[in-house]
Amino acid sequence: MTMDRTERRDRGLRTFAEVMTVAPPSDTSPAIADGLIDVVFAEVWSRPGLSRRDRRFVTLACVAAADADAPLEQHVYAALKSGDISITEMREAVLHFAVYAGWPKASRFNIVVDLQWQRIHDERGETPPPPEPLLPLPTASDPEKRLQGGERTFVDVNCIPLPPPRDNPYQGAGILNFVFGEMWQRPGLGMKERRLITVACVAFQDADIPILSHVYGALKSGDISFDEMDEVALQFAAYYGWAKGFRLNQVIGEQKQRVLAEAQNAS
Repeated sequence: MTMDRTERRDRGLRTFAEVMTVAPPSDTSPAIADGLIDVVFAEVWSRPGLSRRDRRFVTLACVAAADADAPLEQHVYAALKSGDISITEMREAVLHFAVYAGWPKASRFNIVVDLQWQRIHDERGETPPPPEPLLPLPTASDPEKRLQGGERTFVDVNCIPLPPPRDNPYQGAGILNFVFGEMWQRPGLGMKERRLITVACVAFQDADIPILSHVYGALKSGDISFDEMDEVALQFAAYYGWAKGFRLNQVIGEQKQRVLAEAQNAS
């Protein structure tokens, strides 16, 4: 069933209000009315293939990376105010984003989270609750056990038989000790959510090997279904651009075929 222009505009305005938790804009410029409302909210956010919560994680990674202050503030506010993402999950999302998009961009993201969390409680006339304690860490403190845990998690996340060698600081101290030795094991965010953030981050950075490995790992593990990953590509394209979205979509198609071929060979 097709919608006429008025029906699409009305749905876009309703969806904007639901997603962003504020009144829709009155701006009638093509970028806002015809693009943001009629396409992004009427056509993308309304699609059933990916939950609104999952779409938020993809979107947050995109707007945090784009250095766009207003969209970042608006989407952090909406995600927290709606209750779709808890403050603990949001703060874990910042840490995960920092690893895959860089600490300077994550610093701004973290500041925005604190400001918008305070804003929400100011609007309610409340005081924000104290943050959850950072310690104890859930991972081993013994250096060798920590590296071993990182190796196991690397294999599990990437769905490959062997971890990388510990022969340089990047792989040993960085990838195995921290990224997989701690961050991917932290309890504040689920595996699916971490994969959504990661796929968005490696996609906007044009990182050939990481985008292949993380799309493959997400599909191979089943943490993100084939249909959901198609929707990730669309959501990503809406918030980071269709050119980079084209590349992500291409990789998804290739890795689907790889996963299917492996399943067929194993049967």
